[in-house]
Amino acid sequence: MVDQIDITKVLFLDIETVSGSPAYDDLDDNMQYLWSLKAPGALRRYGETVEGEELAESYNDKAGIFAEFGKIVCISVGAVYRDSDRKLKIRLKSFADRDEAKLLTAFSEMIDQYYGDPNKFYICGHNIKEFDVPYMCRRIVINQQPMPKLLDISGKKPWETKHLLDTMELWKFGDRKSYVSLKLLAGILGFPSPKDDIDGSEVGRVFWEEDDLERIAVYCEKDVLATAQLFMRYARKPLFEEEQVSFVER
Repeated sequence: MVDQIDITKVLFLDIETVSGSPAYDDLDDNMQYLWSLKAPGALRRYGETVEGEELAESYNDKAGIFAEFGKIVCISVGAVYRDSDRKLKIRLKSFADRDEAKLLTAFSEMIDQYYGDPNKFYICGHNIKEFDVPYMCRRIVINQQPMPKLLDISGKKPWETKHLLDTMELWKFGDRKSYVSLKLLAGILGFPSPKDDIDGSEVGRVFWEEDDLERIAVYCEKDVLATAQLFMRYARKPLFEEEQVSFVER
């Protein structure tokens, strides 16, 4: 299937998320209570009670993965095009901002302008169907913004969302049990691993403690490029070389 898709119609994408507040103590009483209900499940300790310092630590460690308690700080995308010599190139761009509403507005305007038709264009990411897309959609609703056409999938049947390409799902071949990381697939399929600086568990610290949004954007763009390389492997096409990769200045 993948080798029949025109890669210039595919927008590669990855998001980075953090907890909605710097720490548990910064939440109001109601959100603290709601997190106390969520924490046992987040820690896979169903039916137990999580309290005190452990509850606060669980918020720092886990809140960012839940759209109800976290927020998006970066959306990176990769657009593939052909140059004047018909050679494929990929351009990477990040929408990174401390103001989530501003970030989402800029991303939504771009995707509707250039990738507005789900019958012609695709979004591709690793585990995008279970994480990135639902997370973005939920945060768009929370921020009371219009839903971009490619993300307007609520209530759609599976055959109506074929424009969502999930590189992890493509690796499963019907296996419903396992999660396979992008780093592992990079290792076994022979392209550079994106995890040479921070990993997802460190994004919250880098954002809230180091205030280094640039570092997060660089990390996110590496994931996007790795996803595009994985797509090329699936399609049995040459990987993108360094001279074929460019970045939009932030």
